[in-house]
Amino acid sequence: MNQSKMLQRWSARLVTGFWRNKDGLGTLEIVLICAVIIAVALLFKDKILEILDNLFGKVQSGSDDVFST
Repeated sequence: MNQSKMLQRWSARLVTGFWRNKDGLGTLEIVLICAVIIAVALLFKDKILEILDNLFGKVQSGSDDVFST
């Protein structure tokens, strides 16, 4: 048996076992949730940065008001 077929069978068994294992399923769920969060963050990166800049600008002006008096 050549190495590529052995690797395919081994990886198929690994994925199947990982899918059937409850602990593996929990890990898979966490990985998928992280992937979705990262995708959403990348999709709305500009809007998120705009909101954060606005928020930190307000904090800066508020702290300037407090410390200037």
